[in-house]
Amino acid sequence: MKISEVFTSIQGEGILAGVPSLFIRTSGCNLRCVWCDTPYASWNPEGEDWPVDRIVDWAVSQPVFRHAVLTGGEPMIQPQLPELAERLAALGLHITIETAGTVFAELPCHLLSLSPKLAGSTPPGDAPDGWAGRHERLRINEDVLLRLTGRYDYQLKFVVSSPSDLDEIHSLARFCRTPPDRVLLMPEARTVEQLHARGPWVAEICQRTGYRYCPRLHIEMYGNRRGV
Repeated sequence: MKISEVFTSIQGEGILAGVPSLFIRTSGCNLRCVWCDTPYASWNPEGEDWPVDRIVDWAVSQPVFRHAVLTGGEPMIQPQLPELAERLAALGLHITIETAGTVFAELPCHLLSLSPKLAGSTPPGDAPDGWAGRHERLRINEDVLLRLTGRYDYQLKFVVSSPSDLDEIHSLARFCRTPPDRVLLMPEARTVEQLHARGPWVAEICQRTGYRYCPRLHIEMYGNRRGV
């Protein structure tokens, strides 16, 4: 499968924030979020083809880590993802899969980090290769969301760009029948300055709704860098 990068770090987001983890980032995505913080795995996918054996060998070489995060891009579009997840789970690793929830796959997964893309993620009409219309058409797949939430233990995680996102968040949380403590809101931010500017009003929304505030520890610690 096409791999953008592998690295070790602290999980920066979600209910496992702070947990030392292996990160395996696949390259390639079926969406094009305007604020994407990993354009090298989506807008301009970089990387090289790794056989599953090579990825597993790398994971084995990191014996301290007991959590693995399969991310992207969109890892669910990778045909070999189920095989990789099975091999990593057989090593005793806890598997988190980061996905936008537009593609279903049957595979070992201890935590599905489900991040549907809100309307504010759609790129402008002059985006290259017709991605404005394609993204808007594909970003929410209700049938897949229901299958995923019915199959896996999950967190429902949203990138919040504006307070106006709240109506769509409410709608999707109700549709997925997700309790408030499993709905996570995180500020759209690529820098510490943006995180600090947007974090307080996102936290206020969480206090009003019962949703959870989602930190972005990797930005706090390392800034806008790859491999962290």
